[in-house]
Amino acid sequence: MILCPCRHTPLQIIHIFGNFMRIWSVYSMYRYLNQTGAPVILFLFCCLVPASILFLLLQKPWKGRPLSNQQVVPSIINGGITALYFIMWGKGLKSCGPVRAILAEYSGAVLGVLSAVLYGRRGHLWKKHCCYCELNLELPWKDSPDAEVQTEQVLGMKEMAVPIFAGILSALRRVIARRVSLKNQLKRRLHAITIASATCFLFPAAMWSTIVGSPSGSSVELPFSTWAFLSTSFFGIILIFYVDSIAEERLHMVFSSPRHLMAAGGCIIIMEIVYKMDFSLTGFLICCLILGFGIYEATSLERTRKDSLQSSDLSNGVLDDQIQMSSLPT
Repeated sequence: MILCPCRHTPLQIIHIFGNFMRIWSVYSMYRYLNQTGAPVILFLFCCLVPASILFLLLQKPWKGRPLSNQQVVPSIINGGITALYFIMWGKGLKSCGPVRAILAEYSGAVLGVLSAVLYGRRGHLWKKHCCYCELNLELPWKDSPDAEVQTEQVLGMKEMAVPIFAGILSALRRVIARRVSLKNQLKRRLHAITIASATCFLFPAAMWSTIVGSPSGSSVELPFSTWAFLSTSFFGIILIFYVDSIAEERLHMVFSSPRHLMAAGGCIIIMEIVYKMDFSLTGFLICCLILGFGIYEATSLERTRKDSLQSSDLSNGVLDDQIQMSSLPT
């Protein structure tokens, strides 16, 4: 029992490193999009193409045990949801900044956890609490009066609705992937199909964005940033999937957990300092505490519901055994 923390230490280091590199890629993508004005959809499509090819080469979903239509069809549909998530998340990142875009994913994770329990008696209360966590994403950027006025003018609820909706889509695609595949190896094969289908769904949107975004009769050459593309592809899409899978399988740490939020929060603080962003540490910590409390309460409510279901199943099983024993001849 004493060796368990030491045995999990390398995995925890891998988890923190993977999240740090993913958040670094988010900041690199944000700076590239703001400095060059490149279309968000085209940039994400160019990042998804090598990621989908590498996923297919690594997992080879066409080999091994054949996949059924009940597994492939939901994975393709999940690819459409994933494509819409990337579009909304990229636009939210460009308009609202990295901190809001990342924390909005966790607010969407809270909604994903609560989706199974909002039909109970306390559903309305938890729904209001989750919305409170989402609205408080505007706390960390109130430093000076000028910055406060600028933030209120540029970012309203309409702009904040984009990353929040992307967070809900992120939670939905995780729920679908978890429902379709229960085995780890099968989950990786189906994820390769999901990313490949997301790339196909994103292709017409990327072409339309290129045609509409480019002025007629003129060719505009956008500067190419190798680090922005490679970091988004390998760290933001590929590596983070395997890191989260290892954390879920070995550390029992899912995305919608306070520990995951704490690791991401530490990485965000480092990146905000390195990139010299308009950042308020106090407001950010308050926002993370509120969001972490919402995640903790949501997961504890789900655990309570699962325990009650298991206890009811056990009681029904004991009652059935008693009926069967009473029917036996003495």
